[in-house]
Amino acid sequence: MSGAPVLDAEHAAFVQRPGNSITAASRTAANLPQLGRALGCRIAPDRGRVTILLPADQYAPLVEALRASRAIAVVFSEPSTHRTIQLKGADAAIEPIMPGDLERAARWTDDFVAGLAALGYGAGMVRSFLWCDPAGLVAVGFTPQAAFEQTPGPQAGMPLKR
Repeated sequence: MSGAPVLDAEHAAFVQRPGNSITAASRTAANLPQLGRALGCRIAPDRGRVTILLPADQYAPLVEALRASRAIAVVFSEPSTHRTIQLKGADAAIEPIMPGDLERAARWTDDFVAGLAALGYGAGMVRSFLWCDPAGLVAVGFTPQAAFEQTPGPQAGMPLKR
């Protein structure tokens, strides 16, 4: 990676926060969108690589689109405030699950369920919506090339300020 990372330390901490909503997207060769909900995130110490944890068995069309196009956009949103950041990359790759990833996904799920329950959503419903077989999780790593403020309001769509 050349130059400074797209994410500063504060934004990297936000992106990795357990309980934030994480939605990933890519496109097919026909430019059709494919979406999926990730179950956690980790960032390399130099902030040059972001890795999300994706239930591949539930989002097989997204995984295939990522393999084919390598294009990725990921939105990280805090449900209680709607604070939202979007990252984009062009080198997405399916990577091995690392030690601690399954625990990371379980913690993210627990915190997401608790956060939505505090907002009045049924914890059982949210947990069943997120359920996946841990053996079906894949890591999707990418180099963020662009970052955007996506919190609703006048700054939405603007490049992230570091």
